[in-house]
Amino acid sequence: MTIASNQIPGPLRWAVLTLRGEAGAVGLIVGWLLWANLTAPSVDLASALLLTVFAAGAAAVLWALGGALARCRAGARAPAIVLQLMLLPIGWFMIQGGLGWLGGPLMALGLGVTALLLSTPTTRALGFE
Repeated sequence: MTIASNQIPGPLRWAVLTLRGEAGAVGLIVGWLLWANLTAPSVDLASALLLTVFAAGAAAVLWALGGALARCRAGARAPAIVLQLMLLPIGWFMIQGGLGWLGGPLMALGLGVTALLLSTPTTRALGFE
């Protein structure tokens, strides 16, 4: 089932925009990692490349999930929720490490997008009801 973009309910549209925004933010981190890999005086090349490729993959997956949800593909909801819930332990450890200014909003972001993905209009649009 595919719904025209003007018929996508608000919560689903916001979830898609947020996932795409997250993909863009992770993409910026990938750019920074590439720059750091190239300019660092000494680097464990294998670890640096692995981290950069992992981050690039995460950005690609977030972007793809956003696109699939924009096309109302029901199978994209669960992986998107899993990725959002992964922000909870990340945020928690950031708070524990003294980065509460970043960890708290990350946790709120994960819970907020999860709520959007589980909302009744999104559930209907994806054909679960």
